Order: sequence, then structure tokens, then C-alpha cells
Amino acid sequence: MSNCRQFKRRILAMAIGAMLTSGVIHAQDTAAQTTPAADQGKQKPSATQPVQTLNQVVVTGNSTAGGIRRIDASYSITTATRDQIKELNPVSVSDLLKVSPGVYPESSGGQTGANIEVAGFPSDSGAPFVTLQMNGSPLFPKWDYFTDAMFRLDDTIDRVEALQGGPSVLYGNGQPGLIANFILREGSSVPSGDVGLTYGSEGMVRLDGFYGFPIGGKNSGWYGSIGGFWRKSDGVRDPQFAADKGGQLTATLSHDLEHGSIMFYARDLKDKNQFVTDTPILNPAPGKFSPYPGFSPLTGTFGSNADRRQFFETTPCFTAGCSPGGINVDMANGQGGDVHILGANLDLSFDNGWALSDKFIFVAGNMDTSAFFSTGANPSTLGGFISDSATAFGLPSNLQATATYTNGKAANLNENVTIQNPEYIHKRIQSVSNEFHLSKELFEGNTLTFGNYTAVFSEHHSENDGANQLLQAKSNPNPIVVNLSDGTNNYALTDKQGLYWNSQPQSWMAFNESWHATTTAFFLADEWNVGNWRFDGGARIQHDDIGGRFQNTTSGDLDNNPYTVYNNNAEYLSNSFRHVSGSRNAPSWTLGANYALSKNMSLYARINDGVFLPSFDDMVNLQSPPVEKIHNMELGFKYQSPWIFADISAYRRLFHGVPYSIQLASGQVNLVYGSVTKGLNAQVTVTPFEHFSVALSGNYMDGHYSGYASCVPYVGQDGSNLCSSINGMRLDRQPKLQYRLTPSYVIPTAWGNMKLWVTYEHMGDRYGDQLQQQPLGSYYALSFGAAANIGEHWALTLRGTNMTNQIGITEGNARLFGFASGGGVILARSIEGREVNFQAKYKF
Repeated sequence: MSNCRQFKRRILAMAIGAMLTSGVIHAQDTAAQTTPAADQGKQKPSATQPVQTLNQVVVTGNSTAGGIRRIDASYSITTATRDQIKELNPVSVSDLLKVSPGVYPESSGGQTGANIEVAGFPSDSGAPFVTLQMNGSPLFPKWDYFTDAMFRLDDTIDRVEALQGGPSVLYGNGQPGLIANFILREGSSVPSGDVGLTYGSEGMVRLDGFYGFPIGGKNSGWYGSIGGFWRKSDGVRDPQFAADKGGQLTATLSHDLEHGSIMFYARDLKDKNQFVTDTPILNPAPGKFSPYPGFSPLTGTFGSNADRRQFFETTPCFTAGCSPGGINVDMANGQGGDVHILGANLDLSFDNGWALSDKFIFVAGNMDTSAFFSTGANPSTLGGFISDSATAFGLPSNLQATATYTNGKAANLNENVTIQNPEYIHKRIQSVSNEFHLSKELFEGNTLTFGNYTAVFSEHHSENDGANQLLQAKSNPNPIVVNLSDGTNNYALTDKQGLYWNSQPQSWMAFNESWHATTTAFFLADEWNVGNWRFDGGARIQHDDIGGRFQNTTSGDLDNNPYTVYNNNAEYLSNSFRHVSGSRNAPSWTLGANYALSKNMSLYARINDGVFLPSFDDMVNLQSPPVEKIHNMELGFKYQSPWIFADISAYRRLFHGVPYSIQLASGQVNLVYGSVTKGLNAQVTVTPFEHFSVALSGNYMDGHYSGYASCVPYVGQDGSNLCSSINGMRLDRQPKLQYRLTPSYVIPTAWGNMKLWVTYEHMGDRYGDQLQQQPLGSYYALSFGAAANIGEHWALTLRGTNMTNQIGITEGNARLFGFASGGGVILARSIEGREVNFQAKYKF
């Protein structure tokens, strides 16, 4: 209770401070709009907009208000307007991030919870080196959480700016990897908006809308907007219930001031999304994959009406015939978000060279997950499972087995079955953060900025993993109930839902933790224009305080009945806690220079040192985890002419002190290592003749682990215990080569225009583990689009993804360390199969 009161007092104090200096940099949000205020609410046809332009003003990664032209920035940044986002047809928020070269989102699990890799940044799961921002404020201060669950794409987004590295180590949460800054669309002096209706091939219906308007008259200086979406979809992987269901609503209120502007915004998200993990896939040779019988890697799912509603036993009872306590879980809830966001933006600029800006955001809500996770075991026959399980549990021999589906029908002992782990994960998050900038022009061309970023945040995280469930090894399976009998006694190998705990003690993970944290950072930055040169640099010092408690567990029989074999060795929460706390300081710095060779060509160089401070889970697992240190060097070239746009950069990235933990049969293994990476990012668009262009976006990366002298134990394919070093091994999950090639053609007509495009995406070979024992191969995907703008009011769009139904493995068996294939089968996850959708939009 004291921690809760302390958290609320901190929120109140920061909110009062934010009201005095008020919110996120509004001028940064509006500086990139080059159209008059009266036209800001209107959409231009996407077919007439350039894909990229170096004259565009960007606001992400800047210390002063007003932003900077891309050609003048000493870093590479990628932008996409809302119309360009539509043309990219991302399957999720994370999938959109591949617009930035070198970013590889594993968007195969559904709408949320994607692993996102940034080239040269070693991360084995999650998205620790990706920060999603709204109007310049991080949605959540700590990096190693799935912030894409807090956010959905819709027409309330004006544009996204994606920045890798650069000066981002100075600002916000100090992210050294990728910042994706989503900037909201605002109202204008002329009422305008749009309404769109979308139908998809997977039974998807979606309604989008936006309306921007003046408040109190055209010349009042007050503007408002409201918009959002609602949708329902069976999903490409149809679980026999709605895979995606929900919506989002966003509103803004802005006002022009004598020396700047102020803006307030609010967003409410309530969305449920199916989450998919590893499924069985045939693996006849390293890097080669084909469908497992009865389970398509493109459309298959373990979700079904038969296993949708479950009861997880969580609490033991100790009298004969008693029933353990537990929770009811609806797997249709998936990995959703019930999140509320409030923010405020202020920007002031004075004639005497002083400028003030402030960013404030409050985020709170639940991000729960109800989903199946693999156990690491490949499918086997039902008869083989029963025999092996009876032996493992130490049951008498020669027992008679009875196996039925949960609908009462007899199961076939020769059919293939799989063991999946249904989980319910509850996350309750709260965060309030504020970033303050005070700038002064010291002399002509030189501006000094002092700033502070403070965040107070907390999370309650609990997991109930529901033991293991015996299912048919096919899409939309039935659970299987198994009983064994000697004629007198009945041994229940599973409960009536097909759930059971392994024979080993503590075979089920119960988990409960609550923690709170405060981050405070101060920074000093300087920008200096000298002739054709532009220099910038700065330093930051960050302090983190983290504390919380982790509930201990014990194991035993949940119902004091030796014949209910399925729960005789369950793990459950005990009434004791481990308290963990820590405090760390770490500096970051950056230096950059840009030289304008001409008005449309520039060269730049940058060097920066960033840090990754330990999270609460790091401290629980590693006791005294190190501070990860990231050293980044990059050189870049930018050029634009009527026939070509080019933004090319080369980089070298060094990591030190990377912690990693994995639970093996021999116990927990903790590693601390480093990495060395060099690579090349490229964005090039060629327009050889009017109306036709070809865009290329890609990355080449050569990254290896370093700094770990010992070997890592693992189990080989033959079951033997092996030990190998990760030194020199390629960074796992990251492709050496990835690129996207998009030819497009615009057809002017008497009634408007049409745009046609095709995208070929190549993802190079990767490994699913750090020892290069899980080759994931390479794949390609083909998508298309056609957009027609009819007059001033109508826009029709037809889009499709993975049109050739390619199997593309994004991750291997994440629960194994080392070789994951056995008997020609691997547990892995593929991209989704073909999806086509059509939208009709009316603009007014």
C-alpha cells in the first residue's frame, strides 16, 4: 500500500509540473506540415506524394523546437505519411517498422507481441531496442516490454518517423536502437475528415473514421479532432472464434498561442488479438520447411472452440475429495490491450532566442495474454505419449488406457498429438513521464539546450500457465483426456480438459511479481551551424531506481489424491516473497557532423555511446546484472534529384555486458557476453520516367558474438550433452541480408488517378539460437496494391500480402537452446498466409 501511495503522489506531483510547463512538443508535431493551416485537415491523393524527400522536416531526435530538414540531419531517419502507411499494408504496428532499413519484426504471431530485431543489437526475444513514442513521448519507459500491445494503427496517425541510433541516446528513455515516433493528426480551421469501410478475405470488417474541426469559429485558434476504428476478424489463422476484435478512439485539442502552441490528446484502446507461437513444421533438411500433416504453417492454429474455455488449477486443497481452487480462462481474449493514454504538448519560442518545450504523457491499463506456448516437445503418437508418460510417472505396468476427446468420442491411439502450454499472463502497467527542454541561442547559428526526462512507472505481472495440454496435432484440435486402469484403481493421467503436469517436481511455472521504478535523466546538447557544416553533440546522465517483490513457489499434490496423477507434482505460489531493489547511474553521449555538398546532397558522420540499464527481471534472474554498453559509429550519404533519392549509411556497433539466462535440464545458465557488427543500410528510389518509380530499402549486416570465453551446455540431436562457445557465432534471429523492392506506376485519368505497385521482400538466412544449431533458412514474400482516387471525395484501395503463400520461418523453438529439429520436425513459427482486403473511403 505504501508503494501505491508513493506512486500516486509522484504522479500527482509530475502532473502538476506538467500542467505548468505542459506537455509534448507541439511545434515539433506541426513543423513538418508545409501546407497552410486551412489545408492541414485535407488529404492529398497518395498517388501524387513522393515516397521520401530530403526536404521534409522531421522532429524526432532534435533538441530544439521546429525540427530539421532530413538533408541537414547528421543521422538517417525514415518517414511515412498515413497514405504511405496504407500503401505499405502492414499486418501490425510492429510490421510497419520494417520501413526502417535493418529492422526485422517477427510479425508472425498476430497483431501484438512481436519480437523486433534491430540490426547489430543482440536481443533474443521481445523488443528491448525498440521504443514506440506518441508525439515524442515513450509509451513505456522500460524497453524490454511489448509496447506494440499499447498501440494500433488507424487514420488518427498523421505520420511515423523512425530513427535508428543518432542522437536518440540523449532524449526520452535514452533508446540507443530504434525510436518509432507516431505523430497524431490534428484538427484545422477548415472542417474535414474521412470515413472508410474495409473488408478482408479472412472475414474481416473494419470501420475507420476521422474528423478535424475548428472550435469557436474559424479564426479562434482552437482546433479539435476525433477518430479511431472498430474491427472484427476471423484472422488468417481462424481459431473458430473472432481472432481480432476491438477498437480505438483518439481525440486532440490544440490552441495557437502568441509565442507557440499547446495541444492535449487522449487515446483509449480496447482490443483482443489472437497470439500464435511455435507450431509443428516438417524440417527435412537444415533451412528447408514444408507443412506438417494436418497443420498448415500459414493458416494453422491451436485455437478452437473445443479448447477455448479452460479452468486452471492454481491453489491446493488438503482434504480427501476436495477440488483445488483456480481461475477460468477464455483463450479468445488472446494478447490484447485495454490501455488509456493522456498527453499534453507545449512549445514556446521567443524573440530573444529563448525557447521552451515540454512533453507529458500518462499511460495506464492492462495488457493480458491468453495463448498457447510450445513446451519444446515434437509431436508423437497418442499411444506413444501414454506409454512414455505412464513410465515417467512411475505407474504400474500393464494398465488399460482409455483416451477420449473432451466431446466424449473415442480418440485414435495412432493419431499424432502435441503438447501445448496454455497460459494466462496478466500485466497491469502504469507510467507517467515528462521531458523538459530549455533552449537559448548563444550566438548566430549556435543553440544550447538543457533538459530533463523523468519517469515514474510500475507493473504487476502474474502468470498462470495451466500445466500442459494434450491436443491433436492439427489445426483447431480437440483436447484429449487419458485415464489408466488396473481394473480396481483409475489413474487420471490428465484432467477432464486434457491438462496435466509433468512427472518432474516444479513442472509448472507459477509466477507473480510487482515492481516500481523511477528514471531521472539530465542532458545538455548543442547545435552549431558554420557555413556548410552543421555540428551537434551532447551528454546525458541517467539514474534508475527499481524495487519490488517476487513471490516464491513450492510444489506438491494439489488435491491430496494420488490417483489424480495429472496434478501430483504441480508448482504453486507460496506465502513468501523475495524483495529485490537496485540503483544504477550511467552516462550516454553523442557527436555528429553534417556537411552540405550542395542544396540536395550531404555527407554525415556520427559516434555515440548508449546504455541499457537492467530491468527488474534482470535483477531477479542475475542478482547483480551488468549495465549493457553500446558503442555506435556511422557514416552516411544523402542525395536527391528529379530521378533519384538516396539515403545510404554504413555502421559499426559494439556491445559489452549483455546478460542472458536460459533454463536447461541441468539448471539455469547465465551468460554475459558482447558482440561486434558492421553493416550497410540503404533507401533508394529511382524515377527513370514520369509516373514510374522503383524503391529499394534494405540492409546488409555482419554481426557476431564476442567476449564469452566459456562454453554453453546444450543437448544435441542424438540426446548427448554437448558444450560449445558462442564466440564468433552470428547474432541469432537477425538476417545477414534483407531488402524490399517496390516498382510502382501512377496512371493519371480524367476522374483522378490510379496507382499500382508490387513489393518483393527477401529475408536472408538466420539462426534461431546463439549456437547456430537452429537454421531458419531464407524466404521471400510478394505483396501488391492498387489505389484509385476518384474526384475529391472517394478513394478505393485493394491490397494483398504473401500472395504466393510462402512459408517464412521467423523463429525456431525459443524454448530450446541448441538443435531443435528431431525426426524431420521442428517447432517454429511462419509468417501468415495470403490475405487480401479492400477499402472504400469517403473524404469530406
